[in-house]
Amino acid sequence: MIVEHESTSGGGPVPGESGVAPDRHTRPPGAEGPGAAAEPALRVDVLTARDVPLGGPRAMTVRRTLPQKARTLIGAWCFIDHYGPDDVARTGGMDVAPHPHIGLQTVSWLFSGEIEHRDSLGSHAFVRPGELNLMTGGRGISHTEVSTPDTAVLHGVQLWVALPDAHRHADRDFRHHAPEPVVVDGAVLRVFLGSLAGDTSPVPTFTPLLGAELVLAPGASVTLKTDHAFEHGLLVDRGNVRLGETLLSPAELGYVGPGNGSMTLTNESDVPARAVLVGGVPFGEKIVMWWNFVGRTHEDIVEAREEWEAASDRFGHVDGYPGNRIPAPLLPNATLAPRGNPSPSERLPMTPSGATPSVQRVDARHRYEIHVDGVRAGLTAYRDRGDQRVFFHTEIDEAFAGQGLASVLVEQALGDVRASGKRIVPVCPYVAKFLTKHEEFMDISDPVTPEVLEWLESARSH
Repeated sequence: MIVEHESTSGGGPVPGESGVAPDRHTRPPGAEGPGAAAEPALRVDVLTARDVPLGGPRAMTVRRTLPQKARTLIGAWCFIDHYGPDDVARTGGMDVAPHPHIGLQTVSWLFSGEIEHRDSLGSHAFVRPGELNLMTGGRGISHTEVSTPDTAVLHGVQLWVALPDAHRHADRDFRHHAPEPVVVDGAVLRVFLGSLAGDTSPVPTFTPLLGAELVLAPGASVTLKTDHAFEHGLLVDRGNVRLGETLLSPAELGYVGPGNGSMTLTNESDVPARAVLVGGVPFGEKIVMWWNFVGRTHEDIVEAREEWEAASDRFGHVDGYPGNRIPAPLLPNATLAPRGNPSPSERLPMTPSGATPSVQRVDARHRYEIHVDGVRAGLTAYRDRGDQRVFFHTEIDEAFAGQGLASVLVEQALGDVRASGKRIVPVCPYVAKFLTKHEEFMDISDPVTPEVLEWLESARSH
């Protein structure tokens, strides 16, 4: 069975789904009894995380819920990583060498531990629980993040905000803010960006945003007034939180679209629950996101990568870090395409008969097959070269054309590659094009080289 690539447990498809599981599933609200409020039930789309190992001498594994195929942005929020609790004595903690950013702001928020921050603006600060560090990359900045010697457990979130086109070349900036706790109906809120529950953060943003930590006592329920124009995402860190009528487990993110003036959160567990609420006006722009860069075109990314590799003044220099800079990875062998949130027509297809397609890996034939109603509808072929899975051909039977099956097939195949601990080499043009629109797989993608092509020709002839 193909492993669903968003699963944090490495298991199969979401229970209740047949074969392929979509990036996003909608849990229907519960039935309303007599006397229920006239306001329509809150629609919540549930996004599950995938495990992503970070590089560097002391690598950490994070749970990433944004971006993914189902959703690239929530407001201007374009990246959500959730990590820990991480036993620093066992793992070594965090040690991220100098690396660059463009076109975005980084938001660091901790639940436990302490991180030392240095950047090329000259900032030297510490990230502590309940305190915000906001860094603006704009045209270019570089920084380091290192957990401090006194940190025993490291636990928190790293969030990115895409800068709107009019401000994406803004000057470097760094802000630190420690919001005061606000108590509302058994919940404690810390609003680090925007406004919520009568509290407003003084930290300026380039688009209307919301960012807040919420801690709910066991059994507590709180109704929060929200901006009708905002879409929101609730990331659960601890406990089981019911958002409207939808129950969210740890590491799940519940998405709520614009048009809702309130949301009710209930802690269904017997321990304090913790979550991070983000929101903003729908971004309205497509972005190209690769490595640590957010641009608008492939050329934006190429230029930034070349300038980082050339150690240009664009990104400045970080003082006080003893090691070397992180080199930029190689670009994929295809043009990076801008991405926004998918339209309804791009969601998981169903066949005219109503069947959901299923994907299988057939090792004996070196390929993944997609089946509809028990009939093979297409395949993507590969050969294994050490820790690389080299994809060289994808086809969909003519009888099943136009149903989006190639995208489903390739996405599930690449998810299986990740689960297998291998890397992707996209010799197949379709797979290469797919990767440009799905940057969530870029961290395990290798370039197509003459050596790979020569090896593939030999492997296919035997």
